[in-house]
Amino acid sequence: MKTKKNKQQKKSWLTYGVLAVGAIILYTTGLHAEVVGFAQRGLLATGLMNPDVKEIVQNDTNNENQAASRPNLTKADFNFKLIDREGNTKSLAELKGKVIFMNVWATWCPPCVAEMPSIDKLHEEMGDEVAFVMLSMDRNFETAKKFDKQKGYNLPIYAPAGNIPSMYQSPAIPTTYVIDAKGNLALTHKGMADYNDPEFKKFLNSLK
Repeated sequence: MKTKKNKQQKKSWLTYGVLAVGAIILYTTGLHAEVVGFAQRGLLATGLMNPDVKEIVQNDTNNENQAASRPNLTKADFNFKLIDREGNTKSLAELKGKVIFMNVWATWCPPCVAEMPSIDKLHEEMGDEVAFVMLSMDRNFETAKKFDKQKGYNLPIYAPAGNIPSMYQSPAIPTTYVIDAKGNLALTHKGMADYNDPEFKKFLNSLK
């Protein structure tokens, strides 16, 4: 009995050891974000994590005066410098007049990795109508650019060129900010979402 118990204990410790080594390898190689992110896409498919934009779209559709349908609007802060993938410095103000989809993300963030395919599909469909700003929080901007290239996304990736305005500082990533064509902050969504959702596309179109 004692020998059998010892064997079971050794088997359990061996299993835990293999799991621990696997976890260490995933974290040291950065693959943990990929693995966890892939698993989280199942949750995204339910739509439960999506921002609730139906009411905004309905109000804007039924009301010619969109400002009246979305009271207490906050003006977006356009005093924000960005560095693009070529190393050029740009200002968020250069995008003023267009609907802006700004997503704060990082390659080490599993929920960011999980929602990225939906953002890529949204960009493919609406990239000419909506300005996309994929704001990387990676310490090394090259890591973000390499990730984008490996995935074949070709998204408009940026890094902060200076201090991030307080309006866009969030304790959680991913966080997505949507600015309407009139320069109002129309949506702040903390956490991941499926942005290739028909309702969300209607929402973006309502902000033009």
